[in-house]
Amino acid sequence: MSAADEILDIVDDDDQIIGRAPRGEAYARGLSHRCVFIEARDATGRLFVHRRTPTKLVFPSLYDMFVGGVVGAGEPYDTAALREAEEELGVTGLPQPDFLFKFRYDNGVGQSWWSAVYEVRCDLPVQPQAEEVAWHDFLPEAEVERRLAEWEWVPDGLAAYERLRAYRMGNSRPVSS
Repeated sequence: MSAADEILDIVDDDDQIIGRAPRGEAYARGLSHRCVFIEARDATGRLFVHRRTPTKLVFPSLYDMFVGGVVGAGEPYDTAALREAEEELGVTGLPQPDFLFKFRYDNGVGQSWWSAVYEVRCDLPVQPQAEEVAWHDFLPEAEVERRLAEWEWVPDGLAAYERLRAYRMGNSRPVSS
């Protein structure tokens, strides 16, 4: 099955399931669905950063500071977070990622999804999927911050990163719509 054929739960503005559709249709029609974003850090605290492959359905060839992806139909966020983290990092045996918060990403031009943000420590050697990841490295946070203005980043990842910074600075309202 191609990624475009994967069945997703379609959700409303309150993240309640209102139907199902293939991923390709959800993207084409701007149907809101669910995604997970997992911040992966190594034993020294460096952040996993990667560039997406040019064949990705959404945001091809852009940089991202999260691993993750869509939540399949009927799949809980927590299950999707572990599955996506292990798939994209190319590892097995990760601890369950820790849930931090959820927000609704909306770019204002037909792309919106509920986004659950997690964190996980990955002490294992990574071997990211070649179909998903064109380049990767673990970078110190200061370098990621410097690269924000230099590299072209996935917009939903940037939104999640900004909310994560606010969350860690004590913002008590990371969930937004």
